[in-house]
Amino acid sequence: MRPPALADYAETERTRIVETLFEWLRIPSISADPRCHGYVRESADFCAEMLGRSGFAEVAVLETGGLPAVYAEHCQAGPDAPTVLVYGHHDVQPVDPLDLWRSPPFEPAIVDGECLARGAIDDKGQTLYQIEAARGLLRTGGRLPVNLKFLVEGEEEVGSPNFEPLLQREADRLACDVIVVSDTGMISPEVPSTTVGMRGLVAFDVALRTARTDLHSGMWGGAVPNPARLAAQLVAGLHDERGRVTLPGFYDRVRELSQMEKRSLEAQPFDEAAFRASAGGVAYLEGEEGYSPLERIGVRPTAEVVGLHSGYGGPGIKTIVPATSGFKVAFRLVPEQRPQDVEPSFRSWLGERVPAGVEVEVTPEGGVAPALTPLDHPAMAALSRTIEAVWGRPPLYTREGGSGPEEALGRILAAPVLFLGVGLPDDRIHAPNERMVMDQFWKGLIAAGELLIELGGSPR
Repeated sequence: MRPPALADYAETERTRIVETLFEWLRIPSISADPRCHGYVRESADFCAEMLGRSGFAEVAVLETGGLPAVYAEHCQAGPDAPTVLVYGHHDVQPVDPLDLWRSPPFEPAIVDGECLARGAIDDKGQTLYQIEAARGLLRTGGRLPVNLKFLVEGEEEVGSPNFEPLLQREADRLACDVIVVSDTGMISPEVPSTTVGMRGLVAFDVALRTARTDLHSGMWGGAVPNPARLAAQLVAGLHDERGRVTLPGFYDRVRELSQMEKRSLEAQPFDEAAFRASAGGVAYLEGEEGYSPLERIGVRPTAEVVGLHSGYGGPGIKTIVPATSGFKVAFRLVPEQRPQDVEPSFRSWLGERVPAGVEVEVTPEGGVAPALTPLDHPAMAALSRTIEAVWGRPPLYTREGGSGPEEALGRILAAPVLFLGVGLPDDRIHAPNERMVMDQFWKGLIAAGELLIELGGSPR
C-alpha cells in the first residue's frame, strides 16, 4: 500500500496551515448577529483569498440576498474525470455565555493538542483541511485527479435561508458528479464513522388566546378557560404512552433501515452513563418505546417542544388567569417523510384538540427535508476505502440527528452527498470552548486528498 499522498505536505506545511487557521478563526463571522455581518463578509473575502492562493483560477464571492458565499473551481482534469463539489460554511454560532469560555472565543489557542475557538470544528477548521488538501495535491503533483469545485456558505448557522435559491440560480456552474461535505463528525478517533443520512426539520410557533386581557384569578378563576392549562394539555398530547408522535399519518412514510445500516448501528459503541453526562447530566433517558437511544436520535422521527410560555414569569406571584399562551414545536423527520406533509397534519391535530372559541395562530418556522446517501454508490465505496486507509479500520455508518442544507445540495445538483467529517462528540459544537482535536484535523487533511484520488479512479 502506498503512503498517503499528503503525509509529507501536512508535516512540512504544518506551521503555515495552523497560522492560516488562526487568522480565519479570529474573524467573528456570527451570521445570527447583525452587528457581525461585516465580519461575515470579511470571512468570505478571506476564504476567497485562500482559495486563490491555493491554485484555484476561478474564485468568486457570491451574493445571495443575505450573507455571501464563496465559489471556486479548478476544472483541468479533463471531461472524462469526475467533478467533485466540496461544501462547507464560514459563518459561526454566537459565543454566549461568554463567561464560560476558558479563553477568548476569537483568540484561538492550541492547548493539549486541541484548537480552542469558535468555528474551530464548525466549520472553518473542517473547510480549511479540504482547501489545504487541494493545495497540497497541486503543489506536490501539479494537478488534481478530479475537476474540483468549492462552495462555502455564509448563512448555514441561521438555517441557510438564501441557499436553495442560490443553488437553483447557479446550478449550471455548480454541476457535479459527487458532493463532499465536511461538517459532521465521527464516533471517536478509534471508531471512525461516516454520516449517511441527516434528519429533516419542520417547526411551528403556536399562539393561543382565550380572552382579550388577563383576568383576576379570584374573580374569574375556575369559570373561564385558562390558556396556560390548554397549552400544557396540547404539548403533553403530542406523544402517546409509548412515546410516539400522535399527529395523524406521521409515521406513514417512515423508511426502515437496510440490513447493512442495522448491522452498522448495532456495532456502534454506546455508554449510557457517558451519554447522560454529555447531555448535561440528565438523570434518565426516554423516548419512543422499542428503540435504543442511538435509534431515537438518528433514525427515528421526533417531536420536541422547544418553547412553552404563558402568564407571569417574574418574581413572586401574580394572581391572574392569563389571556394568552403559546408553544413552539420542532419535528425532526427521517427519509421519505416530507416537510410539506407535516403542516396540514399538525393543523388537523390542533383542530381536534382546541375548543371552539379559542383563537389559534400557527406560524411555520421553515422546513428542511431529510437527506440520505445511497450506500451502494461507487463514491460511497471510495469514501469507505479512504477512511479505512487513514484511520486504520472501515467506517461505521451513522445517521446525523441534526439538519442542514445537504438535502437541497443533493436534490438540486442531482448528486450523492458524501460526509467526510472528523468532529468528535465532545467537541462542544455551538457551546463554549468549541474545539478541534488537531490530530483529527491532520488526518482529515490527508483523507480529503486521498478521497479525491479515490474518486478520480472511480466509475462515474
